[in-house]
Amino acid sequence: QVQLVESGGGLVQAGGSLRLSCAASQRTFSSYAMGWFRQAQGKERELVAAINYSGGSTYYTESVKGRFTISRDNAKKMGYLQMNNLKREDTAVYFCNTHSLVGRITEGIVSGSWGQGTQVNVSS
Repeated sequence: QVQLVESGGGLVQAGGSLRLSCAASQRTFSSYAMGWFRQAQGKERELVAAINYSGGSTYYTESVKGRFTISRDNAKKMGYLQMNNLKREDTAVYFCNTHSLVGRITEGIVSGSWGQGTQVNVSS
């Protein structure tokens, strides 16, 4: 099962930016769609953004549209989430995961193991 390691979180003021990274151990990463999820304290994990295997198609949850950008570098087996104009409600632990079908990711179905995630804290 693919292993994923998230990094890049931290403490930032509202309006600031962070870039999250996701390193995949999957040899066939370039054949898989990828998604970023987040879980705020006391809430269920939710999908934030997804990208298909080639990077040609992306999906964003409404609350982050225009502020977050998902991307990937298949040669490096890396995924990224650029987060701009951060808001307090973006505070959460962020996770990445994969599935062969981007449609499954948008349904919250993933095929990799959940990593530790990376904590994002946005202060006002």
